[in-house]
Amino acid sequence: MGDNVVSDIYPIEEALRMAKEQEHDLVEVVPTADPPVCKIIDYQKFLYDKKKKEKELKAKQIKQVVKEIRFGPNTDDHDFNFKLKHAINFLEEGNKVKAYVHFRGRAIAYKEKGEIILLKFAQELAEYGKVEMMPKLEGNRMFLFLAPLPQKKKK
Repeated sequence: MGDNVVSDIYPIEEALRMAKEQEHDLVEVVPTADPPVCKIIDYQKFLYDKKKKEKELKAKQIKQVVKEIRFGPNTDDHDFNFKLKHAINFLEEGNKVKAYVHFRGRAIAYKEKGEIILLKFAQELAEYGKVEMMPKLEGNRMFLFLAPLPQKKKK
């Protein structure tokens, strides 16, 4: 295979001679095939193009960040709404949200309050994100994870 070459089965010596005539390299593309598939190309250009494609793919990847929002067991409505607006912005940007209620000292006795806050938070954000993990108590913190919903394409 290659430019200015008829695709066919050639002995290795002839394939090397053809590559040398064109001042290119003979590169084995599919070694597992029978007979192996080789290509006559400029190997340095091949490596350059391969590196360039990998770089483009890496640039297109979306890096997802986890943003944290902290509540207390006695968080009032104003603070709740303020943090809710921040969470909406985070989810619209495509970031994940980790909301947690931090219990200090004897406040751990109010686990139900913390769970209610997190469930209310998840319910308010239902149109922006989906719950990945329901509220779970670990140590003195109760966690809730939210992931952004897939964005609809605008016309």
